[in-house]
Amino acid sequence: MSPKELLYMEDALSHEQMMQKKCTSLAGMLQDQELKTFVNQLAGRHQKGFGELYSLLK
Repeated sequence: MSPKELLYMEDALSHEQMMQKKCTSLAGMLQDQELKTFVNQLAGRHQKGFGELYSLLK
């Protein structure tokens, strides 16, 4: 990968990690169980996205 591509990957990993943390934090504050479940699913998608991006670097 070129240096520019590596910087892009670093940004993408950072965004996925940040969104996963924000979704997890928000889900902990929610009272509505259906909405809480949905936001936890979003957190899981971002965690999966992080893992998939990270695996491309190996």
